[in-house]
Amino acid sequence: MLRLSDRLEGLSSSLTLDMTARANALKKKGIEIVNFAAGEPDFPTPPFIRQATVRALEEGFTRYTPSTGIPELKEAIVDKFKRDNQISYTPSQIVVSCGAKHSLYNLLQVLCNKGDEVLFGSPYWVSYPELVRLAGGIPVMAPTEANHSFRLTRKEIERHWTPKTKVLILNSPANPTGSVYDKKELEEIADLALLRNLFVISDEIYEKLIFDGKKHYAIASFGKEIMERTATVNGVSKAYAMTGFRIGYCGAPLEIAEAVGKLQSHSTSNPTSLSQKAALAALTGDQSDVTQMAREFEKRRDRLYNGLKDLQGLKPIRPEGAFYIFCDVSSFGLSSSELANRFLDEARVATIPGEGFGMEGYLRFSFATSQEKIDEGLRNIAQWVKQFDRH
Repeated sequence: MLRLSDRLEGLSSSLTLDMTARANALKKKGIEIVNFAAGEPDFPTPPFIRQATVRALEEGFTRYTPSTGIPELKEAIVDKFKRDNQISYTPSQIVVSCGAKHSLYNLLQVLCNKGDEVLFGSPYWVSYPELVRLAGGIPVMAPTEANHSFRLTRKEIERHWTPKTKVLILNSPANPTGSVYDKKELEEIADLALLRNLFVISDEIYEKLIFDGKKHYAIASFGKEIMERTATVNGVSKAYAMTGFRIGYCGAPLEIAEAVGKLQSHSTSNPTSLSQKAALAALTGDQSDVTQMAREFEKRRDRLYNGLKDLQGLKPIRPEGAFYIFCDVSSFGLSSSELANRFLDEARVATIPGEGFGMEGYLRFSFATSQEKIDEGLRNIAQWVKQFDRH
């Protein structure tokens, strides 16, 4: 029998995609499912972005492009970083990739040697540990507390730091918790990163989806020293409802950006030409659709959070960004996978088990669905909870 690569040993599939696939399979059988598992906006891509894509196709923009992205898109990303994040990159410091996940993959591949430790908070996005392992690194998960909205503190980073720690991954707003770091917390982390010679990967893909009047801060904006030790990752998937276009990007120190570009030139080559034109339209066009989506997500957040906290046995943590609620369900006495499967099979509600995020006893609920579906899902769960035998 053919032996597969050792690097795949222990690599798990994405639990979020697995559960979504299960929910979709039931839907194909005609079974109505309320999808609280979705990791993408349910809104249509704004019309002017779709029109830009069609225009690029009709104009024959279907050839190879520079492997790190077309110059006009890189200029637009430079402008975006300066305007929104107060970071001054040059086009040569920008690499456009096939989604923010691809940007993260590339960065870890060029930063990690075998045995290097990569530190991030737990709960974490499901792909962080797997991306680290694929790069030959060792994922180190630092636990965070619900009463601190699952934000990683300087103290916890210090506690889990070793001389082998090379990279720190930050995610704000965060998946799966919706937590948002404030300026003081990030300044403390930046100071520690400089003190301990850490390289920071700042995953800011949910930057535009932030609530309660809070402000997003990019850690690379806190001075020249931390900027030279940070790669800022973002993309158009979440903010512009463009998940299928697969465009992410990073701004990084020149040496890192050049290394990422070299790697990408031998793996995917350029991101899709049409998608790059769509991303250019998104970043340079009218931003009112983004603002409107964020407002609607905030209303949905309130609706789902208030509904969940009124149900016996569910203790949701109120998120400040993204479109997820992380909910303590440990009182049911079931593993998170068991409970998620029972919710799907018996309540017809799809959620994501917390074990995939490194946090047993929790479920992730996405509110990337209509308010009517949120109400339906809450009714289904309430009915299931009433009938649940706690003995």
